[in-house]
Amino acid sequence: MFTSTTKKGQLRICALALLIAAQSCATYYQTNYSFNQSFEQGQLEQALESLNNSSSRDYRKKEFLYLSNSGLLLSVLGRYEESNEYLEKAFLFGEDYRKNYLNEAASYLTNPMITSYRGEDHEHLMVLYYKAMNYLKMDKHEEALIECRRLNIRLQQLSDRYDSDKKYSRDAFVHLLMGIIYEADNDYNNAFIAYRNAFEIYQSDYVNLFEMNAPPQLKEDLLRTSLLGGLQSEHEFYKNEFERQDYQYTPSDGGDLVFFWHNGLSPIKSEWSINFVIHRKDNWVTFVNDEYNFSFPFNLSDHDEKDRDGLADLEVFRVAFPKYVERPVYYSKGTINSAGETILLEPIEDVNKIATQVLQQRMALEFSKALVRAALKKVTEYEMRKENKALGSLFGIINAITEKADTRNWQTLPHTIHYSRIPMKLGTNEVTLNLTSDADGKSEKHSFTYVVEKKGMMFHTFTSLESRTPSYRFY
Repeated sequence: MFTSTTKKGQLRICALALLIAAQSCATYYQTNYSFNQSFEQGQLEQALESLNNSSSRDYRKKEFLYLSNSGLLLSVLGRYEESNEYLEKAFLFGEDYRKNYLNEAASYLTNPMITSYRGEDHEHLMVLYYKAMNYLKMDKHEEALIECRRLNIRLQQLSDRYDSDKKYSRDAFVHLLMGIIYEADNDYNNAFIAYRNAFEIYQSDYVNLFEMNAPPQLKEDLLRTSLLGGLQSEHEFYKNEFERQDYQYTPSDGGDLVFFWHNGLSPIKSEWSINFVIHRKDNWVTFVNDEYNFSFPFNLSDHDEKDRDGLADLEVFRVAFPKYVERPVYYSKGTINSAGETILLEPIEDVNKIATQVLQQRMALEFSKALVRAALKKVTEYEMRKENKALGSLFGIINAITEKADTRNWQTLPHTIHYSRIPMKLGTNEVTLNLTSDADGKSEKHSFTYVVEKKGMMFHTFTSLESRTPSYRFY
């Protein structure tokens, strides 16, 4: 039973409300601002130190993000063994995730940020992508094949969950990666099957959902592996399909370099909200929303409580929903120069669009949770108002202040992934990466030297963290 509060007690509650406001308004990006700034500026060792220094705070609520961020950072730094230790833990977290129903229930009286972050569907796939790439760069093909099988299981789970062709339920890039892994192990038949699946998903799902066609390099991959795998009828089919009747495969002396370019940064999960301030005075009730710049007054001629004033007159109503804010890429094009030939790096995965699509697919659930959360808070507030109007109003303000969407996501992922294959010769190979920006016409070059001692497949990932200013400030 709630009792009347003194003015001193009400002041304490006001102070508590302000403290909660200061803490609860911050998004996940803002609460990890030091880490994010260091990472975005390319200060990776400092970012890693910042991440480790903050890992003890609410660790259980952000365990997946701590592990995946650590794994990605260590991978970019070339510390592949350490990276895979963290990525394996992130994978197991997804496998063993169990809801804490007490926290889930409590989230309806506060906000979903108090629950443990499970991770998005595409984020769990990216964990295995980075892990497989680490193994490939360490020339550990058997271990990479294990990640390949794990990816296949995850894809099956994703497909079982969503059966609509208008939803992200299949990942072309992951199938493409599986094909590369199989081909690195000289398993041309399984490589061809994976490439064929990737091509089909690009030409159907990815065209419709993300406006992304199959990369031209994938056509070459299909023709090559169908030929090397002895799949004559399939080889002839794709020669006709791609109008490449004159196709001939000439292997290079040193094999191929598979070059991945991680361009820019993935979107930031922020929030949007519907906010109302309801002010009662005499016979009038006014609904005010500053965000959309409107005010609706209503006359209540039969209103009995004409003498309300002070804090008890004020009522706040707010419902928050998650949204993604894109960080537009700075570099719009990448090419590779090798042995006098210029090769375009082709886009194969748009993490920004996939993240947005995944959120849209569950927005009905997000809406329902937010509205139930608002309703439960209001019921508690009205019960308090029966005992003490001022205290009930304060509780309503605190409810509005603490209302927020879940703004957690894996924010160190790239915006877009590009790739290509570059023929290598035995001995020393000089390769130049050229990046250009449509924003200001600037370009940047990076040179690499590869020494090939025996024929095979080599792997390289290059990460550019530059991005343009988004239209929405999330910090």
